[in-house]
Amino acid sequence: MPRISAATIGEHRAQTRDRILQAVSRLSREQGIDAISMTDVAGEAGITRTVLYNYFPDKTALLLAFTERVTRYFIDSYERELPAGASPADRLRAFVRLQLAGLLAHPHPGAADLSAALGPDAYQRLAEHVAPMQRVLVDILDGGQASGDFQVLDVPATARMVLAVIGAERVPLISGDVTVEAAAELVSAFVLRALGSEAGRR
Repeated sequence: MPRISAATIGEHRAQTRDRILQAVSRLSREQGIDAISMTDVAGEAGITRTVLYNYFPDKTALLLAFTERVTRYFIDSYERELPAGASPADRLRAFVRLQLAGLLAHPHPGAADLSAALGPDAYQRLAEHVAPMQRVLVDILDGGQASGDFQVLDVPATARMVLAVIGAERVPLISGDVTVEAAAELVSAFVLRALGSEAGRR
């Protein structure tokens, strides 16, 4: 792999950190996050394990940093791709599609498996890192409720249910049984109908 060239130590560290997280991204697509080892990441990034541990003391710290990066990318993509003045239904469709695309781009085990692998404390920290993404969904539901497009009894509970429906497509997506486009259409139609949206009946 090419050597990192940077003008300052700070730039060098930033570039090395970026290389490490790009390695995690590639490995997650090939073998899944739960199967990745620190040795795998170091080899993929073209650095020694000692260097890797200077940036991330353990796999939990590495996964937390990676999750934060993916969450930030998701939010940036959502804000960039959403048309101005989009309806609540269009906002929901965009959220669902980007979530499903993320599941395919960065395969990972389900919440229960991650909790078992990381332990409750680390899993809670992981949940805090994805909270901004969940707030996007809550804002969509709040907006749809306020406009009368959605019928929502309990916004936080409904957000959890929507995420669960999206997560149900994780295995079919990763196995190739369904495409992102097909899954997004199915999930969006199901959720919009559940929310009483006119868009879900079309």
